[in-house]
Amino acid sequence: MKKYKRVEKLTDNRFLNLYHIDALDRNGKGFDYYFASRNDEAHIKIHTKEMKPEGIVIYAVTDEAEPRLVLIRQYRYPLDAYIYELPAGLVDAGETPAQAAAREMKEETGLDFVEYTGGSPLCRRPFFMGPGFTDETSAAVFGTVSGEISDCGNEATEEIQVLLADKATVRRILETERVSLRGAYLMMQFLGSEGEPFAFLGR
Repeated sequence: MKKYKRVEKLTDNRFLNLYHIDALDRNGKGFDYYFASRNDEAHIKIHTKEMKPEGIVIYAVTDEAEPRLVLIRQYRYPLDAYIYELPAGLVDAGETPAQAAAREMKEETGLDFVEYTGGSPLCRRPFFMGPGFTDETSAAVFGTVSGEISDCGNEATEEIQVLLADKATVRRILETERVSLRGAYLMMQFLGSEGEPFAFLGR
């Protein structure tokens, strides 16, 4: 049984739009359902069923004997607060996730990013962000950083502080600060790493 009658785009913004579904419950009764998407009407996943990622999150460490994890502390308007995250961003048309990661890392932190390609491919699959309210998928990209921290690539709408965090700092942040969920899970992986910061990716 089909679960909806039609989908209608309600807004016309550059980065994110609201859609309305004439949805049907399991008894065939209609109700209103709303979701947000970064895709245009032709490419929302309710139609395409695609798994191409709109965004990436970057798990990046310094190339040191005791690696530090790249974190950002960013102001987020819906919270009116700063929150700790991993660097992240959108995948532009024609980019691979790795290319998007290198670009976003440079823009947000000033650091140069080199992808780590080892481990299992399942760790790089796109996964859904929050399917109760959006069709967005995001993929993780892993690697190392070098260079100097800089805010020269930040836009006026971005307030970003960059932190190279050791395990004690990561633990403190997880225990006491506001943290994004996907950032928190990858920070936990970093805490559990012994020697090799990418060991949790498997083989």
